[in-house]
Amino acid sequence: MKKTTLALAAALVGALALLSTPLITSAVNKPATAVAGDGRAKCYECHDEIKALKEGSKHAKLACTVCHDNLQAHVSDPEKNKPVTLIDQQLCGKCHRSQLESFYNVNRDGGARKEKGVPTGRSPMQDKLLAPYGFTIEHNEPRGHAFMVIDQFAVDRFQGGRFQFKGGWKNIDKTGKTWDVLEDKGKDFKLKETAMAGNPTCIQCKTSDHILKWKFMGDKDPKAKWDRTSNIVDVAKDTNNPVGCIHCHDPHGSQPRVVRDGLIQAIERDSRTNIFSKDGKTDLKVISFRDGFRKIGVMGKTDSRMMCAQCHVEYACGSGTQWSDGKAVKYDDQRTNHFPLKNALQLLKHYRELDFFDFKHAVTGARLIKFQHPEAETYAGSVHDKAGVQCHQCHMPKQKDKKGKMFSNHGVVKPKQNIKAACLGCHSDSSVAKKQYEMDSIINYTKGKMRKAEYWLGQLIDNYAAAQRMGVTESVLTQAREKHEEAHVLWEYWTAENSDGFHNPELARESLTGSIAASKAGVKILNDAMAVVKKDEVKK
Repeated sequence: MKKTTLALAAALVGALALLSTPLITSAVNKPATAVAGDGRAKCYECHDEIKALKEGSKHAKLACTVCHDNLQAHVSDPEKNKPVTLIDQQLCGKCHRSQLESFYNVNRDGGARKEKGVPTGRSPMQDKLLAPYGFTIEHNEPRGHAFMVIDQFAVDRFQGGRFQFKGGWKNIDKTGKTWDVLEDKGKDFKLKETAMAGNPTCIQCKTSDHILKWKFMGDKDPKAKWDRTSNIVDVAKDTNNPVGCIHCHDPHGSQPRVVRDGLIQAIERDSRTNIFSKDGKTDLKVISFRDGFRKIGVMGKTDSRMMCAQCHVEYACGSGTQWSDGKAVKYDDQRTNHFPLKNALQLLKHYRELDFFDFKHAVTGARLIKFQHPEAETYAGSVHDKAGVQCHQCHMPKQKDKKGKMFSNHGVVKPKQNIKAACLGCHSDSSVAKKQYEMDSIINYTKGKMRKAEYWLGQLIDNYAAAQRMGVTESVLTQAREKHEEAHVLWEYWTAENSDGFHNPELARESLTGSIAASKAGVKILNDAMAVVKKDEVKK
């Protein structure tokens, strides 16, 4: 290696070390091994895709040793000795301190953890309408990215409540590494009224820890430590960080990117007309690593709609059943890691064609879908989307750090708690009070439609049970079940979507009123049939 290059690499590593704080883990502080000769040039001999990303970028001068260890041994015998890759957020935080600190800042104004299935929650009738699905045990509204792994494990529906906060409820607001915050009570520990839910696919959008251990789409591979069929507790115990910087920023060249396999697959499946495309093209260059073991998608320009859609999207991640023949869909099936990229009006048709549903309702036997968090496809086609507004402009507003330097808030705030920064940059003729009033009006209106949709779904379920007891024919019950399936999709989507309709008020209204209409139609089918049964009984 030339003296200047050696000096640069040493200076960079030394500078990073000097920036270290107590937040930095020992793994991050571990000194990287040297590589004989020109470090980058030697790496580029095999990794030309890395060279294309790195050279000419903001990270071009960073030595490979900044993020990789064991390089000397790797160069000597690449197959036998794999490099150690440091993907801890704290490493990025040495240079991007304000972004890291804002990510872990607890926004107590956003509210404490709260269940959806309570009178003041997003879905008060959830227990009845989702029975017997595991989410009825405990299904909470999100608290923020810093808690996304912690809250995934410390919940009554996950492994019988086995994972609890160290020190109890007083540490409910503690952030950091998962197993510094939580403790494992052991395989024999089980609380009353809990479920054993959880699967490896779901965890992949909550963390970046498995990016080198999980093959594209979670398929089995000797080179992959984890796959869709892996033991969920083992995967959980190997998950120590919430979603990392590398989910959205390429560490080699700092380009905006996506890594979530299901999203990349969905965009490749429909590159011309997917929800992110423009003029028949999607600004995403897909790069394959290690002979297809993993893929990433790199953008020419930041598109936070895609970056956020790695998690804020509907996707199938659990086992299910086929519509066509009732056969089980297990985790060895790639449909347990599937991104539709469709909205509430399109998803029933999509899942029927995919031949997949999540569960049957406890009372009606209707084949139902359990949605995740479809913000991306809800936002698509909305007023703000058509205006070119992206997620980060409202949820990650620019602000000044302690030194007066501007940076994007990575706490991903709720716009209604920061209206001046989130809204008034575009709506300069408005005011905080006016925008707050508008937001509340949209949300209140949508919640009203959600409550009505729940009421009529409840009526449909009750009338089905009554009709079944009266001996109404199976053909009529089948018609009612089909109406239940339609009404459920058009309603439940909005209990999973986190904006209470604000991302797309028009879509919310069309979907929820469609749910109400489908439920009413089902109720009428059942009532008419029960009237005939009563009339026949009178004649007898």
